[in-house]
Amino acid sequence: MQGQPARPKALVRRSPPERVRPGVALRVLAGPQLPELRRLRGDASWRAGVSAPTSGLQLSCFGGASVAATEPYDVIVVGSGAGGGMSAYHLTRSGLKVLMLEAGRDYDPVAETPMYNTNAEAPLRGVSTPDKPFGFYDATVDGGWEVPNEPYTVAEGSEPFIWWRPRMLGGRTNHWGRISLRFGPLDFKPKSRDGLGHDWPITYDDLAPWYDRTEKLIGVTGAAPPRGLVNTPDSPPGCLMESPPPRAFEIFYARAFEAMGIPVVPMHGAVVTQAMEGRNTCVFATPCGRGCAIGANFQSTTVLIPPALATGNLTIRTNALVYQVDLDRTGKAKGVTFVDRATGAHHSVTARAVVLAAGSGETARILLNSKSAAFPDGLCNAHGMVGRYLMDSVGVNVTGRFPALEDLPPTNDDGMSVSHTYVPWWGYDRHEALGFPRGYHIEIGGGRQMPSMSVARLLEDDASVGEDLRAALRRRYGSVISFNGRGEMIPNDDCYCELDPQAKDKWGIPVLRFHWRWGEAETRQAAHMVTTFLEVIDRLGGKPVGEVERDGRKAISKGGEMIHEVGTARMGASERDSVVNEYGQAWAVPNLFVTDGAVLVSSPDKNPTLSILALAWRSSDHLANLAKRGEL
Repeated sequence: MQGQPARPKALVRRSPPERVRPGVALRVLAGPQLPELRRLRGDASWRAGVSAPTSGLQLSCFGGASVAATEPYDVIVVGSGAGGGMSAYHLTRSGLKVLMLEAGRDYDPVAETPMYNTNAEAPLRGVSTPDKPFGFYDATVDGGWEVPNEPYTVAEGSEPFIWWRPRMLGGRTNHWGRISLRFGPLDFKPKSRDGLGHDWPITYDDLAPWYDRTEKLIGVTGAAPPRGLVNTPDSPPGCLMESPPPRAFEIFYARAFEAMGIPVVPMHGAVVTQAMEGRNTCVFATPCGRGCAIGANFQSTTVLIPPALATGNLTIRTNALVYQVDLDRTGKAKGVTFVDRATGAHHSVTARAVVLAAGSGETARILLNSKSAAFPDGLCNAHGMVGRYLMDSVGVNVTGRFPALEDLPPTNDDGMSVSHTYVPWWGYDRHEALGFPRGYHIEIGGGRQMPSMSVARLLEDDASVGEDLRAALRRRYGSVISFNGRGEMIPNDDCYCELDPQAKDKWGIPVLRFHWRWGEAETRQAAHMVTTFLEVIDRLGGKPVGEVERDGRKAISKGGEMIHEVGTARMGASERDSVVNEYGQAWAVPNLFVTDGAVLVSSPDKNPTLSILALAWRSSDHLANLAKRGEL
């Protein structure tokens, strides 16, 4: 087909490509847009080595030689995902020299995305393994729930908590689900509405212009006539691209929700349905979790980092695990110290300002490990706020199988791996009757997707073998729909992270210890999700797949399992109850900024990435203005 990328050879990804040299700094002096990115990455001439200078020796507090880089930088950005990528994008385009430090390895979405590979081509048919928990082809080429030599602990007596760390350039933006929902007006002032949790120091109207800019930059689908739904903002005209039409299974399930008086609306997803800025429109080639070689979905590595490199103002160093913010004699940040994960060498680099965007957990760890006489309990932690109010999305999944979808003639189920439609929360005025505050939205998956070993679940009540087995699979293929609730968590005093007093990583750096407890509001919400999903399945004439747990405390996800952990360095109106101000600027260190999910005050049901991007852009604009005025 004209204009369609050629089918590449099968990719088998077990180790970084030969072109990746761990610990090497990367820099483009005159960089490309996406179509030229692959060619340029293969040319070693665009790299500018900034490894191990030989002057400025000082001592790292965790042992080993620490060397100060001599090249002057305006800003050090720690992390390369949503917050770090957006910060680097805006700061470099504002004329500032930026050093980006990424704890993981380099990653090239053009060369490393298995766009057309089927699961049958992969080891073990692509199923999940301990080192690839989301399947062999998932874009998280390193990292995961467990990272070798980098442990974390969970406090005794705590409920389970698991921590996902990507350890790659672009962070979680390579893997995420691309769901891009704006927080609503009520989400910024939850305590004022129901007395629970905390209010933000900003309103929806403060962030709305940054949502507009972010949607236009990253490419978000979901344009629809105004819906007028409570706390579910419509984007202004021109911000969103046209929505792809609903697929057969999405039309099917909508019947049940509509009969229950529950709205079904177009999903907002960061996948482009028309070409933009050197990015190709989505051709429905592969699940978004694999990444995207043609730039159709949003990743920091295709949308934010390439234009930042093109300015000539960005230097990237990979395998740089930052563990400490360094201060000068006046108490201002002068740089950071990191360990090269490949060599074990410790280095320090300096700049006029520091931006932490390493992820909520890692940012808290850096602050807590940055101890000094002025900050004996960790940087910006005089009031014990660092690590506090850790939150995650409430998650419950129930799957149904529907005879009405069996043995049908083939239908075209092509589309984004992001749901084309979804169910926003419909009960904002029913909390007393429901018995829990806040709410959840529903993400729904189904259709004839690329086959995987999960099709075996279709036959859990069928003992067929041979040709009968083949026939049964064909008959039932596409008859399963999954209902996935994602809900708001109210922050509580029992959810936080701290430094483990004994455990350390390979390099002797103290690791995080997590404390977790779901509140009653969340477990009641989880139970309501299950009840709702079962009613929908029943209305559509289906049956649940497997045993369904109705007890909300047992049905709810583990803490951290949704990979939406936020909080730990929240913004606020005063230093006594927050770590940073409304711009992500640290109260205690005015040239230190936080631009990742750590600054979130609440965890609404809407997935957090779009809001992290918008907040990071707003914070970076404030930082750039301070730099222009000479106030860093």
